Amino acid sequence: MTSRNDNQRPEWDDVLVRIVDYVRDYRPDSALAWTTARHVLIDSIGCALEALEYPACTKLLGPLVPGASLPGGARVPGTRFELDPVKAAFDIGATIRWLDYNDTWLAAEWGHPSDNLGAILAVADWLARKGAPLTMRQVLECAIKAHEIQGVLALKNSFNQVGLDHVALVKLASTALVCQLLGLDREQALAALSQVFVDGQSLRTYRHAPNTGSRKSWAAGDACSRAVRLALIAQTGEMGYPGALTAPAWGFYDVSFQGREFRFEREFGSYVMENVLLKISYPAEFHAQSAVEAAMALHGQLKAQGRRVEDIEKILIRTHAACVRIIDKQGPLDNPADRDHCIQYMVAVPLLFGRLTAADYEADVASDPRIDALRAKIHCVEDPAFTADYHDPDKRSIANGLTVTFSDGTTLDEVLVEYPIGHRRRRADGIPLLEEKFRRNLARRFDPERQQAILAVALDQARLEALPVQEFMALLVP
Repeated sequence: MTSRNDNQRPEWDDVLVRIVDYVRDYRPDSALAWTTARHVLIDSIGCALEALEYPACTKLLGPLVPGASLPGGARVPGTRFELDPVKAAFDIGATIRWLDYNDTWLAAEWGHPSDNLGAILAVADWLARKGAPLTMRQVLECAIKAHEIQGVLALKNSFNQVGLDHVALVKLASTALVCQLLGLDREQALAALSQVFVDGQSLRTYRHAPNTGSRKSWAAGDACSRAVRLALIAQTGEMGYPGALTAPAWGFYDVSFQGREFRFEREFGSYVMENVLLKISYPAEFHAQSAVEAAMALHGQLKAQGRRVEDIEKILIRTHAACVRIIDKQGPLDNPADRDHCIQYMVAVPLLFGRLTAADYEADVASDPRIDALRAKIHCVEDPAFTADYHDPDKRSIANGLTVTFSDGTTLDEVLVEYPIGHRRRRADGIPLLEEKFRRNLARRFDPERQQAILAVALDQARLEALPVQEFMALLVP
């Protein structure tokens, strides 16, 4: 809590102090965290490369106005842009997040901790090209810490319940790590973090019907860019606001969090990176990942039994509360951003076609009348046990069970998937698939010789960690 009297400067809010001291003092020593950070990095870059195939994304990239490029600035993977770090953070963050295909963290709040790489990579590349001796090990360390800040705060603190978007946590974590990269002192870092909470925070309007839209694909990039801007402002010596969270009436808690203070389940370490969910097989909102796996299994069953999707009378999805809250949608879906947050759509497509790709959210696929006809037959019901296991720190399952009933009254046995591919419990199965996903995405932008050069570094932990940041980023310029 903040305390003050008329003759004394107020003390910094405890949460700000905890975050700044963690970033400055903690040294990750978990081999799993370091390895997972590399997997997260390469997967995020692959997601960014795939996003470049979508004009709705690429139209937002590049200098803010013509001629505002920065030779020697930060590079945007898969492009030839050289930009100031604020805009580069937007571009990298937006491309990583565009297709809803990067990593995920699920708790009281949801989010995608690898979004922070937008700010981390942009600033690291910019500084390295100016002569700072930064290696990719420092980038991975920043990723571990950014994951931890965003994820630990998400464990017990629901921003969505007060209408705020989870990208507020991206702005917070990214600001903290950009301060470290810039070499800010402790007071400057505290000032920067206080500015995060004084800032306005994004509403979730663009994530929910009837307003679901493409801002949800660039909101994380926006948070990354704002983080870089706030850290650069603090670097000038601009003052901060010690009671940004706790000030009566005017602090973040009273204005934006219904008077509640942040709660913590655990201290900061490397827990989040160790347990982060890797989105490997399907570009689908993570609460539906296990449902898509189940739908793919059912597609195989239908094919093997010679049964038709058209003969299905209803499909029941036994699920958890977060799924019902976020992606249980009936009625019209207006755009790809709407479709990739509808569990009925994400189940209908694999049942019909035996696949779910980013292209399946586009209008040419969505216009198939069979999809909406099948969506109307799919209904969700919460299973309290699934919800409890979702929040259990020893399980953190994301369970979905699908039961198909046909018009003749026959029913298929429920197909239940508790832990989707990419969950820590299935990490051994998932990593080879993640590496294959990375190879596919590299092939979208680079010739075979460059692909091999990137893979030689990206798949070798020691080589990647030792590589100067500017050399790694140069490999990603086509």
